[in-house]
Amino acid sequence: MKKLVVYLLVGIIAFIAVFPIAWTVLGSFKDLRDLVSPVPKFVFKPTLANYAAVFAREGIRRGLQNSIIVTLSALTLGVVLGVPAAYAVSKMPARAKQQLQFFPLSLRFLPPVAIAIPFITLWLDVGWYDTHLALIITYLLISVSTIMWLSMAPFESIPISCQEAAKLDGCSYTQVFLRISLPLALPNLTGGFVFAFILIWNELLLALSLTSTNVTLPVSVAAIAAIGKELPWGMVNAAAITLLIPPLILVRFLGRSMSSAFFGS
Repeated sequence: MKKLVVYLLVGIIAFIAVFPIAWTVLGSFKDLRDLVSPVPKFVFKPTLANYAAVFAREGIRRGLQNSIIVTLSALTLGVVLGVPAAYAVSKMPARAKQQLQFFPLSLRFLPPVAIAIPFITLWLDVGWYDTHLALIITYLLISVSTIMWLSMAPFESIPISCQEAAKLDGCSYTQVFLRISLPLALPNLTGGFVFAFILIWNELLLALSLTSTNVTLPVSVAAIAAIGKELPWGMVNAAAITLLIPPLILVRFLGRSMSSAFFGS
């Protein structure tokens, strides 16, 4: 009986989580008549017109290009800076390590508006407002803090004996990191990279505040809701699915790595 209740609760939670996505997918293949029907239609003639209309918009194509450039750049720099920092902190004495472990996590506590306002002033002053570089540097707060926070545990789980043996063989601190620690921790580090990618890819407020023409895909998708007097629900659904596809693909193939990053298993 207890297992039945647990399964029932899990099923309800899964339904609540999956149903909005499934309904959006169905809506993206419906024409306007089926979308505004008083009785929800589960059987209908699918159409790709909504996706064609979405990708026919220059703003969507430009937003997708900008998102790819900014997200991959910020993620790459976050990995280059965050992983070595996490390794260094993981080898510190316990007291210093506990204090520094909280620092990257505390950066995630800041509301986006608290980050956006000072950066708007900064980028306007230096003439970098509405540029890829400004957005990439701003997103480093997300990528570095997230990757550093999630990368400490994998490095801490590596047996000290492996690293000490490498040092006895004449490896330097950097060689121990590159040849021993990094390869052993990499399977668990991947989940942190995926999580950072999702956070950056979906970021809306910072991109909306720091850009006007070089907008990212979330801003372009949100702008569709402002078209005319009647909301084009088909296009909105298709644009939302377009935004959702890259994170879903990564989670589908690297979901186990994300579990290892959060739960250490």
